[in-house]
Amino acid sequence: MSPQRAPQASGPAAQSHTGRPAVSPRYPGYDVLAKRDSPSWNAQTRRVIDQRLAVGPDTHHFFCDEEWPTVRAVCDRVIPQAQDKQGRVPIAALLDEQLRRSPTEGYRDARLPPMTEAWKQALRALDVESLNSHGHRFHELDAVRQDALLRRVQLGDVHDAAWEGLPAKIFFEDRVLHDITRLYYGHPTAWNEIGFGGPAAPRGYVRMDFDRRDPWEASEARPGREEQARKENARVG
Repeated sequence: MSPQRAPQASGPAAQSHTGRPAVSPRYPGYDVLAKRDSPSWNAQTRRVIDQRLAVGPDTHHFFCDEEWPTVRAVCDRVIPQAQDKQGRVPIAALLDEQLRRSPTEGYRDARLPPMTEAWKQALRALDVESLNSHGHRFHELDAVRQDALLRRVQLGDVHDAAWEGLPAKIFFEDRVLHDITRLYYGHPTAWNEIGFGGPAAPRGYVRMDFDRRDPWEASEARPGREEQARKENARVG
């Protein structure tokens, strides 16, 4: 079956397929996308962020339809997100887009196959292990069994021939954890959650001392200053 095709980014960052990123109660009133047309971001930054927000949650170019539910299930267990979360980060789709656009990072652990080959082999092997242990593919298992199987992969405690040439423990450390967490925290939803301002281009940062913040950075709602943080975040741009 042929992979689904993604629509091209064609508008401002607000045109996200998963909704505008939610505002975090830790940084009330702060929305990193308010920086989009301010001096904080330049044209290149806006273009990159727009492309990330334009990726739909079901879009896949690189993974085939058979692989797609498995990789989605893996991403959902490594970084669980509520199904009704506003601005839910489409981690699997972002991974798919990364592998399609940049099939190599320019370096790799010599013990692993190339990145694209490693991901495809690992998904096949994970489904084989799941079928051997439970009689169902990985995405068909409940969360408890999925976590247990991923734990085995993390420990290298998988032995089917499908893993030949792919050390499971190294793959989990170097690809699963690395790729999934990096993609999640490269998305504006995660930036809102942690009060990050996105790429420092071209404005950068000025106040570098301990416990100092620039006016264009998020203000944290510490106990007793929630309303003050909200007012300060309303001016961020």
